[in-house]
Amino acid sequence: MTLATHVGSLPRSQKIVDFIFARERGEPYDPADFDAAMAEGVDYVVRRQVEAGIDIVSDGETSKISYATYVKDRYTGFDGDSPRNAPADLKRFPTFLKRLAEGGGTPKYARPMCVGEVKSKGQGELEKDIANLKAAMDAHGATRGFMNAASPGVISLFLQNAHYKTREAYLAALADAMKAEYETIVGAGLDLQLDCPDLALSRHMLFNDLSDADFVKVAQSHVEALAHALSDVDPARVRVHICWGNYEGPHVCDIPMAKMFDTLMSVPARYVLFETSNPRHGHEWSVFRDRKADIPDDKVLVPGVVDTTTNFVEHPELVAERTRRFVDIVGAERVIAGSDCGFGTFAGFGAVDPEIAWAKLASLAEGAHAA
Repeated sequence: MTLATHVGSLPRSQKIVDFIFARERGEPYDPADFDAAMAEGVDYVVRRQVEAGIDIVSDGETSKISYATYVKDRYTGFDGDSPRNAPADLKRFPTFLKRLAEGGGTPKYARPMCVGEVKSKGQGELEKDIANLKAAMDAHGATRGFMNAASPGVISLFLQNAHYKTREAYLAALADAMKAEYETIVGAGLDLQLDCPDLALSRHMLFNDLSDADFVKVAQSHVEALAHALSDVDPARVRVHICWGNYEGPHVCDIPMAKMFDTLMSVPARYVLFETSNPRHGHEWSVFRDRKADIPDDKVLVPGVVDTTTNFVEHPELVAERTRRFVDIVGAERVIAGSDCGFGTFAGFGAVDPEIAWAKLASLAEGAHAA
């Protein structure tokens, strides 16, 4: 039976969103009530995952404003605001970009610059997240869980550098700072998931002036920084997720998987999560077929077999079909079915209705288990 998981973030309740944005805006709130709401929220999302049939669960990133910018609350050195840079594909279609902005399709949250030395404020917030997830897993019979963490590269994408002399120095500082977070997650008995959209999305957000070949060199430098941060973590406990941006849009500027394949395979992580359901990348399963010999024997492929930007609920037979493509390449023991991205990338923002998100996860699990 093929196992089922997902990328990590899940819809948050309005109560949780209100608490997160009160903290985000510096408004008064009761810390004890905040912590209680987060524990309640994690218990809920773990229960729903178990009921949907998901085998490897997460805390839904319940307490985080977003998968990358949460670090501003846990590390020193961030203040002010970073420039907003729309993906290149949306700039090509300005009427669609305008519609997104006017329709509330662009989430509002702080993206401070790095203006000082990046140092951990301690692992207290992370330890609360870990305790909430483990308590919920125990309560609902989930035996395997993972927790998301931002990669040095994705932090550098969203929280841009105005302090360190070079991008390389900034990446090195981020890798040093994040190292303890990664080790704390694995030390707690959870799998660690590194979110790395910088290995694809940043191509058409921050590095439009480069050739694809030069961008691949930049992406490889991000992998090297990540490898340093993971130097004391067993790769068998690590998942890495690559994507081109979790938004409905033309995606005509996405760098092809074929050009990022070697970079992706070089990350020191056993589990490789990537998009294969959205219409721009659904055909790229063939890259893995054609380069089967270049997939390291210890890699487990976790293709996204449900989309996270539409409210269609994929039929379990389609999920099984998508999953079997990869089973035929590397064998059933080296495939886990996943989602393209998260369902709650930003608190209070998501293209998919929460109840439909749970239905999609149930269909994901049913199709994966059939495959």
